[in-house]
Amino acid sequence: MTEEVKTSPIADFDWDAYEKGETAGEKSREELTKTYDESLNTVKDKDVIEGTIIALNKREAVVNIGYKSDGIIPVSEFRYNPDIKIGDVVEVFIENQEDKKGQLILSHRKARASRSWERVNQALENDEIIKGYIKCRTKGGMIVDVFGIEAFLPGSQIDVKPIRDYDIFVGKTMEFKVVKINQEFKNVVVSHKALIEAELEQQKREIISKLEKGQVLEGTVKNITTYGVFIDLGGVDGLIHITDLSWGRVNHPEEVVALDQKLNVVILDFDNEKKRIALGLKQLQPHPWDALNPDLKVGDKVKGKVVVMADYGAFIEIAPGVEGLIHVSEMSWSQHLRSAQDFMKAGDEIEAVILTLDREDRKMSLGIKQLKEDPWENIETKYPVGSKHTAKVRNFTNFGVFVELEEGVDGLIHISDLSWTKKIKHPTEFTQIGADIDVQVLEIDKDNRRLSLGHKQLEENPWDVFETIFTVGSIHEGTIIEMLDKGAVIALPYGVEGFATPKHLVKEDGSHAKVDEKLNFKVIEFNKDSKRIILSHSRIFEDEAKAERAEAKKAAPKRAPRKESETVVSTPVEKTTLGDIEALAALKEQLSKK
Repeated sequence: MTEEVKTSPIADFDWDAYEKGETAGEKSREELTKTYDESLNTVKDKDVIEGTIIALNKREAVVNIGYKSDGIIPVSEFRYNPDIKIGDVVEVFIENQEDKKGQLILSHRKARASRSWERVNQALENDEIIKGYIKCRTKGGMIVDVFGIEAFLPGSQIDVKPIRDYDIFVGKTMEFKVVKINQEFKNVVVSHKALIEAELEQQKREIISKLEKGQVLEGTVKNITTYGVFIDLGGVDGLIHITDLSWGRVNHPEEVVALDQKLNVVILDFDNEKKRIALGLKQLQPHPWDALNPDLKVGDKVKGKVVVMADYGAFIEIAPGVEGLIHVSEMSWSQHLRSAQDFMKAGDEIEAVILTLDREDRKMSLGIKQLKEDPWENIETKYPVGSKHTAKVRNFTNFGVFVELEEGVDGLIHISDLSWTKKIKHPTEFTQIGADIDVQVLEIDKDNRRLSLGHKQLEENPWDVFETIFTVGSIHEGTIIEMLDKGAVIALPYGVEGFATPKHLVKEDGSHAKVDEKLNFKVIEFNKDSKRIILSHSRIFEDEAKAERAEAKKAAPKRAPRKESETVVSTPVEKTTLGDIEALAALKEQLSKK
């Protein structure tokens, strides 16, 4: 409140003269005016002084500053303080002592702004609690009017618990602490949360000091995340991890709890230093394994729902919180590597057989292939040796083709059993994955669950016929289809192939035969067991030349043998002939007889 200026009345004041308009006593009119002026506050434009609210309505506040007239200030300038009332002392800025209407012009907003920066810095230094008016929302928080300065209130600093609706704070006047000031950019950051954290910290210490493992408390769901639920225990928070919400599988905590829900929780663990409290909800319920039918045993059939899928198998919930694993190897009698998704998907209702049951470790393994008969139990009856079937190509190796006769019954066709005649380097030359192929069972390996199969055995062995056609010495027309380092592969009639080494590919003119060249070839070797035919082109004209020499030898005349008395005289210029050698041999024979 401004101090009232007390003045004493003039002792010898002539009231009669005053009423007549005459000068009173010894005082002049100027003296009276001076006395009146001295009784009022002396004010100057642009000054900041204090005034008292003497009248207040919804639009305006009338403020007395001890001047000859009162000032009027819009109520909107006091919106940061909704508790303003008549009699409150406020700061005012004198804009004009007297306008055209003789009115004193005041401003509370400018009075606050003129000292605002100084007061904000002072509040930070003294850790002072100040009031502010929340004007509006902004990105990441709110704008707060503090001493006429627009300060920033981060969303995380409004309260200790997460805020779901920021709009409810707009227009409110709250207490704050100044937590940060950027002097360069004149930025101010305030916090309401800081006011209550110190008090909450003390509460937390008191609450945690009284906690015990296994203690059951009532709490309120404060926040829900993908990994768990935060519970307000009355000043301190605890976390229920998603795995501790229910004995059954939970995809998201929202399936079990809702915001602001009150529930009982049990303390599993807590950390005094970090003030972390681990809570449990499912622990307040008996474990489902303990309630599992005691008569359930290995071999029994159970029904359940697929809750989780993985490449290696599927988890089946046969009761809430009781699950069993079906490994992918127990989904089919087939030995092919396959994914569990090929057999079922999450949400499917299925029937399975219990394979193992461990009540102590609470583990169970299941199988669905056991619901079908094992095809290898009567394999000799269904697929006897010599029987013919149609199979599907599943896989290739360098040495053969793996095929499936039915689910769980596999077999191997060795590469040598694909064709009687073709030299197959890799099975891809003969068939493809997914294709059907006719086979004959050659051998059964029940222990390893594998059949030895053949494809060529479905046809008559043509080598029995080839043996009569490609006899050694016979000549056939062939085409060179491939040239190798060791020789050439020659295509012969009837789809059979032969082989010729380089020396047998020399033609009569001395040149070598080339790929795609068609020539006559003589069979120089035939092996039915190894299915090998060795050919020669050069042997054809070599044998012809040899035969001609033999004919010429036979056609040459024989000379008569010499008499015993004849003396053989040979001159140095004559050469010994074949006939001479024969004559000498005959002479030697006669002499030996004598």
